[in-house]
Amino acid sequence: MKDAAPGGPVTPLTGKRILITGAGSGIGRSAARLFHARGAELVLVGRRLAALQETLPRASCAAFDHADDAAVATFARSCPELDGMFLAAGALSTGSVEGTPVSDFDAMIASNLRGPWLMAHHLGSRLKGGSSVVLVGSNIGIRAIPDSAAYSLAKAGVHMLAKVLALEWAPRSIRCNAIAPGPVRTPMVEARLADSVDPIEALARLASVNPLKRLGTETEVAALAAHLLSDESAWTTGSVITIDGGADAVY
Repeated sequence: MKDAAPGGPVTPLTGKRILITGAGSGIGRSAARLFHARGAELVLVGRRLAALQETLPRASCAAFDHADDAAVATFARSCPELDGMFLAAGALSTGSVEGTPVSDFDAMIASNLRGPWLMAHHLGSRLKGGSSVVLVGSNIGIRAIPDSAAYSLAKAGVHMLAKVLALEWAPRSIRCNAIAPGPVRTPMVEARLADSVDPIEALARLASVNPLKRLGTETEVAALAAHLLSDESAWTTGSVITIDGGADAVY
């Protein structure tokens, strides 16, 4: 761990340079603010520069699509060395296998799986020995639910990607894990609820599937990611860790 700034507190993230995708909103934005408060130096990635600058006005920002091979390759050539990555960018969809247009399926794979794969492919060489990478999967990438086919398949792929990278990067002492959140009150989820016939009833139904009877918060997910990016979790790699209010225990 590097020294904190003079007079500043030393935390498990102090002095670590961490890249975050999806940093312009949702879990990625909350993570950026939490990691910054804990002393990390950040590289924020997202599609909209204005949103990234709103997250943390003084942070290093890069606006590009993480599912665009050429864009990621170009960014990688100028990216500084990293102590970690939190790959939080993604998209949400609903629909069955037969009811999902192929274009929607392709979009889910691109945003949720191709993007993290490209970031690892092009930026793996920028990771220092002893780094940590955290991917964002989903608890419905572990167990199936109706009408979430493309999203669930993409997130299941994220979980396997974390395991594959854990094996490939282990000789360099680089760790990789995935977190699998249940429903979290992000802008994406809020938008889905707002489109419901009865948003209040839809929220209650969504919260009812876990023993704690509530949705998670962005900060709760970010805090788990912060732990996995720190040296406190130095013997944890290749794991898929659920954070879903206990929903996984019910099934």
